[in-house]
Amino acid sequence: MPRALRVLVLGGAGYIGSVVTRHLLACGHQVTVVDDLSKGHPWAVPDGVTLHRFDVADRHRLEAVLPGHDAVVHLAALSLVGESMHRPVAYFRANVGGTASVLEAMEAAGVARLVFSSTAAVYGEPTAVPIDEDAPVAPTNPYGASKAAVDRLIGFAAGAGSLGAVSLRYFNVAGAAYGVGEAHDPETHLVPAVLAAAAGRAPAVQVHGTDYPTPDGTAVRDYIHVADLAAAHVLALEAIDGPGHRVLNLGNGAGFSVRQVIEAAERVTGRAIPVEEGPRRLGDPTVLVASAERARAELGWKPERPSVEEMVADAWEWTLAGPPDGSAAGPLSS
Repeated sequence: MPRALRVLVLGGAGYIGSVVTRHLLACGHQVTVVDDLSKGHPWAVPDGVTLHRFDVADRHRLEAVLPGHDAVVHLAALSLVGESMHRPVAYFRANVGGTASVLEAMEAAGVARLVFSSTAAVYGEPTAVPIDEDAPVAPTNPYGASKAAVDRLIGFAAGAGSLGAVSLRYFNVAGAAYGVGEAHDPETHLVPAVLAAAAGRAPAVQVHGTDYPTPDGTAVRDYIHVADLAAAHVLALEAIDGPGHRVLNLGNGAGFSVRQVIEAAERVTGRAIPVEEGPRRLGDPTVLVASAERARAELGWKPERPSVEEMVADAWEWTLAGPPDGSAAGPLSS
């Protein structure tokens, strides 16, 4: 087993960050969390893990917290595609400016190991499917463009100094693990939105676009279980052995349309799920499906939970239970 690392998880009170934190702990690493709680939740941070509440753009606070750590996992970001179309400057300031602050603080503290949460949104409308890491980077929305800029920034920083970094470009994340699931307000991700409608906590699931050039007219995405994603973060962190920057896709290599996900949720829950159809969202590509062969080869990673039904089932269990603070409580249909 690799030696235990002292890891600072930025955005560790969010959905993915809190599962990554728990998996790091399960693998024997020590964790501290930084989160401004604008999207995250205090209850999502495991007992015994220190939470520092501030924005990662505050470089001086980061420089005070970083000493004594071996590595950073950076998941703090603005991440809503639709919102980014209306707030592009805010997205670049938070995602690019925030990461510049992180890199400066890491250099000042002598911390040279970084795993960055990137996204498949950097590819935009792909020229070929499945998408590999050599595909053109041509984002169609400010969110994806800001993450692409951060990937470039990290690459330049690694080339100029001692930084060893991995950018993980992952596709749609779903499911629940370690007793943690999605708890966003508003909820824009498909699986929890579908299950909220199944549970009677929302009147219907919104289908954004039925005129895509796909077999059923709805957009197609590659879904990855949050537990598989967390495992990849830890493997990437443990694999860094010196300066340089690697970019790795994470996905299952299979695409499912919006309608197929809804049908899977109906099978899992045994409930009819009401649907409201609407126009496409600005900036949404038609098809995003990953080739993750490089992650398999370089990290020894493979998805252990590739079934969409399993992701939906885990998320459904979480939906019925709700967060421990009761924030998602609401009527359950019979």
